[in-house]
Amino acid sequence: MSDNVPLQSGRLGQKEIDSYWENGLPFPIDVFQPEKAKSRRAEFEQLVRKWLEADLPHPLNAYKRVNSQCVVPIAARLALDRGILDVVKRIIGPDIMIRSAEFFVKEPGANHVFSMHQNLTCWGFGETSNQVTAWLALSPPTVESGCTNFVAGSHKNPILPHNDTYSKHNLLSRGREIEVDVADSDKTAIELKPGQMSLHHGLTIHGSGINHSDDRRIGFAIRYINPNAVQKRGSRDFAMLARGVDMKCGFMHYAPPTEPFSEQSLKLYNTIRTAQLKVLMKDAKQSTSMYQRYEDMPTETGES
Repeated sequence: MSDNVPLQSGRLGQKEIDSYWENGLPFPIDVFQPEKAKSRRAEFEQLVRKWLEADLPHPLNAYKRVNSQCVVPIAARLALDRGILDVVKRIIGPDIMIRSAEFFVKEPGANHVFSMHQNLTCWGFGETSNQVTAWLALSPPTVESGCTNFVAGSHKNPILPHNDTYSKHNLLSRGREIEVDVADSDKTAIELKPGQMSLHHGLTIHGSGINHSDDRRIGFAIRYINPNAVQKRGSRDFAMLARGVDMKCGFMHYAPPTEPFSEQSLKLYNTIRTAQLKVLMKDAKQSTSMYQRYEDMPTETGES
């Protein structure tokens, strides 16, 4: 386990900021006390139990994995947490928006992986640095449980070629896998305790393996952008304003949900999902169990 990243009044110092831009691997960063992390995990798992068999338009897993901040209040609260935003501010500035927030859950023994990839291959933002992902641990991600592996300094690369595998065991939208061979010696295992987080750039090469532990691996990834980010592949995009102002007006804003899966938030979710799938699955050869090509979506879920 690495030494904790020091914070100054809850914020990254200049040395740590410089390290982020040089190596791209600041971790572990303490943002929650253990009891708070335990409470948030319990709240999330209670929500899953309550809604697992509910008659929702999409399977519950889709709402956990894609834009959970639209329909799940705990996801919005986590993404809007002041302590996390104070850290993120020193990377992308005072005007912060949430582009998406996702619960990544690997059940014990499940044959699920995230292949080595770069996030910015499919977001439609190009190679911008006006974004950062905060990855918050709600259970202990360890080597045994399939923690994320980063390649230090790889964010200095451009967007590299990827293959679409469409593997049912790969949790990425298209099973995308970077074509570059990544040696195990180049990987840094991002082990965290509950309540700790890591940060990574959208060009950082990363992935994770199977959970061989006897506990769920629960991570919460928050994709933060600032108003200088530009959607280049789609006609429109959405973001929740978390702090500051958006003087660029390049994104459609919306408020956090006040209750789980309300009729209004489900409608909003579908609108956002439709717009983002047009970018995420652009030129995809097939749909997957969770991510449909825009062309394959039922007519009633498309845009009018």
